[in-house]
Amino acid sequence: MGDLDAESKRLLARAESPEQMGQRAVDQGRRVAEIKPGTVLGREWNGQMQRVAVLADGFSWNGKTYPSLTKAAFAITGTRWNGPKFFGLRDKPQKDATT
Repeated sequence: MGDLDAESKRLLARAESPEQMGQRAVDQGRRVAEIKPGTVLGREWNGQMQRVAVLADGFSWNGKTYPSLTKAAFAITGTRWNGPKFFGLRDKPQKDATT
């Protein structure tokens, strides 16, 4: 009772210092923040190309402005997605090389 579940233990076992983990989270957030207004992001969904324009105050898709890329991805798919991941802006996690 009161012990961590297995997933939490694995996460903590992989963790570096709290400072490094916090910096990694900030760095991931910055990648999305660095997309300049005027950029057009594209992703094929259900056989159709979907394009989202980056605005100074949000993201535009199909004539509507969304406050976040995640909200735009939800409008496109009808399901919950991480917007940056949906548009391929997040790096894929590297698998540990075992030699």
